[in-house]
Amino acid sequence: MRLHGKRTLITGGSDGIGLAIAEAFLHEGADVLIVGRDAGKLDTARQKLTALGSIGMVATLSADLATSPGLAAVVEQAKESGRPLDVLVNNAGVAYLVPFESVSEAQFQHSFALNVTAAFFLTQGLLPHLGAGASVINISSYFANKMIPKRPSSLYSLSKGALNSLTKSLAFELGPRGIRVNAIAPGTVDTAMRRKTVDNLPAEAQAELKAYVERSYPLGRIGRPDDLAGMAVYLASDEAGWTSGGIFAVDGGYTAG
Repeated sequence: MRLHGKRTLITGGSDGIGLAIAEAFLHEGADVLIVGRDAGKLDTARQKLTALGSIGMVATLSADLATSPGLAAVVEQAKESGRPLDVLVNNAGVAYLVPFESVSEAQFQHSFALNVTAAFFLTQGLLPHLGAGASVINISSYFANKMIPKRPSSLYSLSKGALNSLTKSLAFELGPRGIRVNAIAPGTVDTAMRRKTVDNLPAEAQAELKAYVERSYPLGRIGRPDDLAGMAVYLASDEAGWTSGGIFAVDGGYTAG
């Protein structure tokens, strides 16, 4: 088992990409704490993960990472456990795909609070619990570098671009402590957040988006949450002991051209 005994914290772990990563980590022997805002969804996720019968332990914590008290609660949980943290996956995020001229200040603040500030201060707060050999994995997006026609992304792209910069700078700054920092940049992945965003588009725009995906992705489809899990396992494992500062595209070849 590639992650046997590794203690892992995954934010946004109650569904989608975070839940798929948690499942893969458990299969590899990790102990997993998943953090999310919705206690009901967390309980459902815990039951699903526990039913896998994996060796690793599963725990949950309800916290709103867009707030200072929520971040403090996660740090306190790590402190009370008394065990070093081996892997931190900063996955929690929000996507406001609205036209630039329509972005509200509230949307801007919430986007940065969850997509950037949470990753920054949670990593900072957990730093005393991250020892040499620890791995920080940030979940970014191809939207930091490549856009889709008729799908406005100024705010989302800005926040994920900031997360990429944070990834690289932390890899440089925390490297001397033996802490590796990388990011995974998914293409379009079929998650509840993505479906909610697409469902709000006009029917014509949805049809155009579907056609665009089919002709633009070399592998001919959007991703599934479990498509990201293998890369996360690698980056968390000792196999990636000399891998840091990378932004790894897992996007069906979309950004290759």
